[in-house]
Amino acid sequence: MNVAYVVRCNFNDPAKETAWNDWYSGPKLKQMLDKPHFLTGQRFYRSAGAGRDYLAFWTLASADAFTTPEYTNDWGFFEWRPYIIDWSRDLFAAEGDGSVVAPHLPEGGFIRLVSFEGLTAEQAEAKRREVDRTHPATIWHRSIGLDRHTELFGVSVETSDTLNTPIDGVIEVFYRPISILGITDDPHDSKLVR
Repeated sequence: MNVAYVVRCNFNDPAKETAWNDWYSGPKLKQMLDKPHFLTGQRFYRSAGAGRDYLAFWTLASADAFTTPEYTNDWGFFEWRPYIIDWSRDLFAAEGDGSVVAPHLPEGGFIRLVSFEGLTAEQAEAKRREVDRTHPATIWHRSIGLDRHTELFGVSVETSDTLNTPIDGVIEVFYRPISILGITDDPHDSKLVR
């Protein structure tokens, strides 16, 4: 069953930001897809809403990806680490028996994320019901590891980044893609596709 690995952060040095994005959206993306269990990866930049500016959305064949020698011996932001702030790493499973699927955005599309940071599981569930009334197309995922910033995480693909009416305790953020969607069927034979 595939899981989602969600990395969010900000970058604090505008003079180095373009070089960092070139590295992360190119060599780093390929490097990660060459590791066992990594299936897809794509980077995004916030276009609307409150939250971290950058999102990397990965799908993994297994949470065991984080215990392989290929990952543990060669991970992180290397020389970029001093400039990366508000960094979080979370692992999510799709609700029910489903696997996480990488969002495939149409040309000019956005990914919409909904989270409930700081709320208990019960509070998040109540807020989720409110979100579902106004946006029933949200696909929900449950936290299963790493930093666990939110118990529930909602994702939808959108054609605009117009924010919904705010709901207290709900964080809604829209992101636009800043890299291609990298896909591999075999972690040792990765390919990058649009």
